Amino acid sequence: MTPENIFPHKHVMTCHDRSAIKGHQPLVLWLTGYSGSGKSTIASALEERLMREYHAHTYLLDGDNIRTGLNAGLGFSEEDRKENIRRIGEVAKLMADAGLIVITAFISPFRADRDQVRALFPQGEFWELYVSCSLEVCMQRDPKGLYSKAVAGQIKDFTGITSPYEEPLSPELVVHTDENSVDECVDQIITKLMEKKIIFGNKQR
Repeated sequence: MTPENIFPHKHVMTCHDRSAIKGHQPLVLWLTGYSGSGKSTIASALEERLMREYHAHTYLLDGDNIRTGLNAGLGFSEEDRKENIRRIGEVAKLMADAGLIVITAFISPFRADRDQVRALFPQGEFWELYVSCSLEVCMQRDPKGLYSKAVAGQIKDFTGITSPYEEPLSPELVVHTDENSVDECVDQIITKLMEKKIIFGNKQR
């Protein structure tokens, strides 16, 4: 079937209708940073806090998990990385349209790819969250042993070693995991979410 024969269906229920029953605003929190910077750790801790203390309806999309399913056929060439992020952006868009707070944890090293995802969303519904940590500290942590393999030439196109990472120029928030604890970083994110009225006060029971 060719594109000219495809006619997207317009739903009766809107994102606003779906989010109205959840008690919070829809949002995509896009965590980006080097491997080993703490993206997945912060994303998991943030999701737990949002669910337990604010009863927020969330979903966490994590890089390695997605690559075992939806994007299992993609490699790590620049072209495949771009396609990986494009697909995740579309999935996140669907989840945000359902009214969820979507938390993603992907290196997503190229600004153009992150900007392309941002363009999918209305103003204010996509936050680029830079998980900042020096490459030196990430290499010291090396929780998966990937940096040592990349340095040894066993992994090609590895961000920070043989492939570049382009830092966000104007992220909505920066957390420094080489200076602050996981809880402190999550506190910063929660504070910003409350300031922007994405969540509304502590609802812990």
